[in-house]
Amino acid sequence: MVYDIRNKVILITGAAGGIGAACARELYANGANLVLTDISQKSLDTLTSEFAKERVLAKAMDVTNWSSIKNIIKLTITTFGKLDIVFANAGISWKESAYTVFNCDESEFEKIIDVDLLGVWRTIKTSLPEIVKNKGQVVVTSSIYAFTNGMCNAPYATSKAGIEMLSRSLRAELSGKGASASVLYPGWITTPLTDGVFGGDRLTTEMREIGFPPFLRKAISPEKVATALIKGLTQRKPRIIVPARWIPIQLFRGIVGIFSDWLLANHKHIQSLVLDLESRTKKQK
Repeated sequence: MVYDIRNKVILITGAAGGIGAACARELYANGANLVLTDISQKSLDTLTSEFAKERVLAKAMDVTNWSSIKNIIKLTITTFGKLDIVFANAGISWKESAYTVFNCDESEFEKIIDVDLLGVWRTIKTSLPEIVKNKGQVVVTSSIYAFTNGMCNAPYATSKAGIEMLSRSLRAELSGKGASASVLYPGWITTPLTDGVFGGDRLTTEMREIGFPPFLRKAISPEKVATALIKGLTQRKPRIIVPARWIPIQLFRGIVGIFSDWLLANHKHIQSLVLDLESRTKKQK
C-alpha cells in the first residue's frame, strides 16, 4: 500500500540548507506538515518564510543535547497533535580542510561523531514512541560513505556507516509494530559539504578524480535527492540510493570494497597526496 504523505507531520533535522531544505520544500508541496529544526534559528526563519505558518513549526534544536530534542518533540505534539515521520538528516564534516586520523584534532573528530552518529541516535530514540504509535517512519541520511572507503573523512564515514546499521536494525525491530525505517544514501551532492572535493580544495579534488571512475564523479542537486525521498517514503523503501548509478556499487560493496581499499593503499600518487595534505594541515595548525 502507498503511504500517503498528505497531512503527515514530519520532523527534519538539519533542515536549513542543502538536502534538508530541498526535502522540506518537496514534502511541503506534497501536503505534509513540517517541524523544521537546525542549530540556527535565523536560517530556519529564512526557510519557513516560504511556507504557510499554520503548516510549519520551526525551532532551533541541538542534536547533541537530549533536553533540546525532547523539548522539540513535546512542542511538536502540542502544535500538531502527533509525529508521523522523523527525518534524521543533520550532519557535519571537517570545518576547513580534510584531515587524516593521524593528524586530525581529537575534539573535532569526536564532535563529528557526536552530531552525525549520536545525534541521529538521540533524535530517533526520542521520536520513537510517536513513530510506533502512528505506524510511521524513520529515515536517516547516510551516504555512499557507508559502503565506500572514508579516507581523509573518517569520522563522517564512520558515522554514516554506523547510522546505516542503526536504521537497518531498527527496520527489522519495527516491522511487527507496523512502523518502518529507511536509509537514504546520497551520492555526491552540490552542497557546502562537498565544495572541497569539487574544486574548492586542490588535493581532495584530485583524490576524488583518481579514486572514483568518471561515471561516479558527477554531483547532483539536492532537489533530486528530495524527489527520491518522496518516492522512498510513499513506498516505505528500506534503501533510497540516489543517484541510481550507485546502486550496483552498494549491491557489490564487498567486492568493490576489497578492490578500492587495495587501490587507495597502493596507489603511489594518492599516497603522495595524503602526505601533502598532512604536511599542509600541519602548517595551518
